[in-house]
Amino acid sequence: MFQELSLMPDLTVADNISIADPPRRFGLIDRKAQRERAEALLARIHCEDVDPRALVRDLSLSRRQMVEIAKALGKDPKLLILDEATSALTSRDVETVYSVLGELKQDGVGMLFISHRMHEVEALCDTLSVFRNGQHIETFAKGARSQNDIVKLMIGRDVSHQFPPKPVRTKPNTPHLVVDNLRWENALNGVSLSVGKGEIVGLGGLDGQGQKELLLALFGVLRGVDGKVGIGGADGLTGSPAEAKSGKNRIALVPEDRKTEGLMLPMSIADNLLAASFDRVSVGPFIDRSKEKQAVADAIKQLQIKINRPEDAVATLSGGNQQKVVIAKWLMTEPEIILLNDPTRGIDVGTKQELYRLMRELADQDRAILFYSTDYAELIGCCDRVAVMYDGRIVTEFSGAAITEEALVSAALNITVPISTSPGVPA
Repeated sequence: MFQELSLMPDLTVADNISIADPPRRFGLIDRKAQRERAEALLARIHCEDVDPRALVRDLSLSRRQMVEIAKALGKDPKLLILDEATSALTSRDVETVYSVLGELKQDGVGMLFISHRMHEVEALCDTLSVFRNGQHIETFAKGARSQNDIVKLMIGRDVSHQFPPKPVRTKPNTPHLVVDNLRWENALNGVSLSVGKGEIVGLGGLDGQGQKELLLALFGVLRGVDGKVGIGGADGLTGSPAEAKSGKNRIALVPEDRKTEGLMLPMSIADNLLAASFDRVSVGPFIDRSKEKQAVADAIKQLQIKINRPEDAVATLSGGNQQKVVIAKWLMTEPEIILLNDPTRGIDVGTKQELYRLMRELADQDRAILFYSTDYAELIGCCDRVAVMYDGRIVTEFSGAAITEEALVSAALNITVPISTSPGVPA
């Protein structure tokens, strides 16, 4: 199972699951048998809600990941290699995968589970091996090393602080982005929040409660959005991504899926970096090659992207370096508002820490950051405030010391918890 999905988006779920060896009758593909096989495999991983006749491109990223798992199980493997198999899953689906892998283990299937999430490794694995820069570092039994020891082995240095320190605030930030009663179909049901310059505001809650739609609405991707958005005191409800990133609004969005939404994989690293900001290196209709070269070099240096040549296809980079290209691409537009949709999904521990530091540096430069993450530890460690969403609306908000895992989980389940009385000011 590949980290980047191997599914073909324009084929059905059933076609993808049986793509290597479809059931046949009289020399032709037996569509009925193929559909029944897909239904059985989806039921095995508790995904009965997925229609085998649906096109993969119409599924959410989490559902696609579950189809990938069903596809792998359909080969009846004796050795199953899972590369970041849970990085795109909802918490409910993660528990389902844990159960399925436990059943496979009891059936004698060997598994090689690659993950950067320490709690997953502890929950699933018997023996751990650490690799760094293509070299084997150490192998040991589960429990023989602490999490800090493992992280140190992974990145080659001691890690005393995973998250950079937050600034001490004596008064609330002046709001720069103000969202008032935003609505869209059944996904957004009156969202209201604000983000000040120099502030990181997290979006919490269970996956699928409107967080992604909120970011897409603010970036002008969705049609038919109602409500008000103010940017710097002026009307900022955008009708398109081009308008969102314009000089008036200065918004950037790092999307959920870098492979399909953030990058053009066959194209060069340089072209991907400049995709949103060619106007900044152009003179009239012509590209200034010296400006282009310098802008690309500066972006690679700023985010410490590990490459061979800027002319190489971006598909040749690791997942972490691909994500750095996506982020660098939007930083080249010099945004004032940065929308982050689960930006650390499927990247290594060292790169995560670099991104945490970058987020705080950008906030210190007076950027307003709205940050959605499925990882509670990131929300607690990175954010000045966290707004928790449930059923398409903000149900509560926490700040400072009130941002705890217990509070976030309770609010995500819409259980009544104490609300911070001073938004933006540490408790």
